[in-house]
Amino acid sequence: MELLDIRTIFLQEDAKNKRSEEIISRFPQANIIPVKSHWDIPQLQDPDLVKNWNQVKKHVLVLGKIKSLKNTLSGRSTDFISPSHSNGCAMACAYCYVARRKGYANPITLFTNISNVIECIDKHSKMQPKKVKNQCDPKYWTYDIGCNNDVSVDATLSDNVKDLINFFANSLVAKGSFATKYVNEELLNYNPKQKTRIRFSLMPEKIRKLVDVRTSSTIDKIKAINKFVDAGYEVHINFSPVIVYDGWLADYEELFEQILDFTNAKSYLQLKYEVIFLTHNKDLHDINLKWHPKAEALLWTPENQETKISLNGSENIRYANRHKANYIYMFKRMIQKHLPFTSIRYIF
Repeated sequence: MELLDIRTIFLQEDAKNKRSEEIISRFPQANIIPVKSHWDIPQLQDPDLVKNWNQVKKHVLVLGKIKSLKNTLSGRSTDFISPSHSNGCAMACAYCYVARRKGYANPITLFTNISNVIECIDKHSKMQPKKVKNQCDPKYWTYDIGCNNDVSVDATLSDNVKDLINFFANSLVAKGSFATKYVNEELLNYNPKQKTRIRFSLMPEKIRKLVDVRTSSTIDKIKAINKFVDAGYEVHINFSPVIVYDGWLADYEELFEQILDFTNAKSYLQLKYEVIFLTHNKDLHDINLKWHPKAEALLWTPENQETKISLNGSENIRYANRHKANYIYMFKRMIQKHLPFTSIRYIF
């Protein structure tokens, strides 16, 4: 699978710098199109692009400059969410909220002012020492660097990720974290010094092939765990989203046994899990029906879901409370049975 074949680069005028030159040099055949803002690119906002969803992701790259430099309080997976070093993604997970943010398909946007991002994290992390242990990390302030993107894929395009991992490796107070659905073994050549946590996102393979379009296979991600632990990363597993369907419990039991079979003792005993049951969106549902209706048949199941209006007024759906409590109970029981001596960090 060729994930990226960049043929068009939209370049924000004030994003031109050494990093943008480095990135452009990797794609000498690409057509460079100047734009005033990475948020406002009419060529990416044509509704007809829904017919070429994956081609846009494969062939288009945007280079921009992030201007909103702030660290947002999180408290669940990490203490904070850092300023983005990119947004958008080359993969096409059918439930992903990021696809709604910047036109259709939302290809990768890399921010070239990575030094500003790192300075912002550095200054913020040094404001006060972490005195109280929490489930995010007992010692370090943790920062999620991949909320709107897939960091492993971004690392194939620029040195932004390498710069971030080097920063965390040498920080006395900060630690990085990101979830990923892509195995990029180039990251094994970095030196994270146990200061970056990778959360490999896993689900049963037959479901991954349907809804996690263009991602690495489940077994490839499981087999990568030992390599990344040996390379100096902390590795957790992100079961997200958990999708309920006929036979889902049996499929997850098989997945848990694969984890047990392919991880060595060192990797297995440091595993922790984040478990997030599916939340979907009405607007994205309508878009998906035009390019991937088979996935929607699995994601949109009103018979066991309920509507929740988000803070921004969007209509989201999630599993109804009367069902979800039982789903969570069964998932916890399976973890205890099949993956003993490991723990769930949080589940909802």
